[in-house]
Amino acid sequence: MKTIPALDCRPNCGACCTAPSITSPIPGMPDGKPAGVRCIQLADDMRCKIFGRPERPAFCGGLQPSAEMCGTSRESAMVWLADLERATAPG
Repeated sequence: MKTIPALDCRPNCGACCTAPSITSPIPGMPDGKPAGVRCIQLADDMRCKIFGRPERPAFCGGLQPSAEMCGTSRESAMVWLADLERATAPG
């Protein structure tokens, strides 16, 4: 079985902390966040303030960077994630 190497987050991106909706509580956002809204836990340097901490939503931990998702720029990641959000939105 071929393994795919892990991809590091792109500096100054934060697309995965902005584009998708999150329905579980986030510290400072008890009702989660809608798609397209910047997470309150996204720092000015575009890094997650609660990365690796138990209060980080499981959704966030499950969303891993990949060449397909991240593309070649923050803009391409935002488009890919917004398309995924629309494709998986309930009825």
